[in-house]
Amino acid sequence: MSPTFLQIILLGLIQGAAELLPVSSSAHVIVAEKLMGLDPARPEMTFLLVMLHTGTMFAVIAYFWRAWRENFFGSAAHLKETVKQVAVATLCTLAVGGLLKLVIEKVILGGDKAEFEQLFASLPLIAGALVASGALILIAAMRTSRDTGRSELTLRDAGWIGAVQGSIVIRGFTRSGTTISTAMLTGVGRRRAEEFSFALGVVITPPAIALEAWRLLKFHGTIASPFHLGQLVLPGLIGMIASFLAGLLALRWLSRWLEAGRWQYFGYYCLGAAAVVALLAHRGF
Repeated sequence: MSPTFLQIILLGLIQGAAELLPVSSSAHVIVAEKLMGLDPARPEMTFLLVMLHTGTMFAVIAYFWRAWRENFFGSAAHLKETVKQVAVATLCTLAVGGLLKLVIEKVILGGDKAEFEQLFASLPLIAGALVASGALILIAAMRTSRDTGRSELTLRDAGWIGAVQGSIVIRGFTRSGTTISTAMLTGVGRRRAEEFSFALGVVITPPAIALEAWRLLKFHGTIASPFHLGQLVLPGLIGMIASFLAGLLALRWLSRWLEAGRWQYFGYYCLGAAAVVALLAHRGF
């Protein structure tokens, strides 16, 4: 079943808000898709999800551009250091994510890549990832409540942040929540942790888009059925606009709560969301 335009707009709004708040956008979108009678594991839906991620990526660029220009691009020295930090974090993300994917496919699933894709729609697995995310957010909030943290990152900080980011190959983890919390636990200040976390998010989004486009083409026989991808462009653009607008509002909310010391509330939300997802799984959704 293909989504209607109304469903795409709703998914875009949910994605835009949940992606940039530390509450796991994939968990919210997948649950919403199931409640709408859609199959989150179909390549068309995963491609739509990536298009929604694209909308939030542009929201991040629009929101953080001034801060990045001042802190990351303010001088040649700052730019060089930022490039090294992003490179280290991204390499660690690829290493951990690739290893985790390999272990799940080869060891746990016996080499069944199709079954690995089905894990994206597994509600019990999503519930577990939400619990882990919520716990990490709460730990970071408790341990940094009285400490403003450092204004600069080290390469070691970047490596830890990137390694934790690699864990989000399992959906249900919140990328922003885990990376910001990890940065805070290494001693980085809240504002700088937020800026670096979303800079990493912008870096990994284009490769994710390319990967999902390639997966969709392979699913439909590439050359034999090239028109399928084109049929998804307009719905994807509509969802992208909705996620962009929702994302801008979500970032304003996130920044206010993070700087006001309310980070722990997002952890409580993740734990509550995990309970709801587990209930839905128990009822056979």
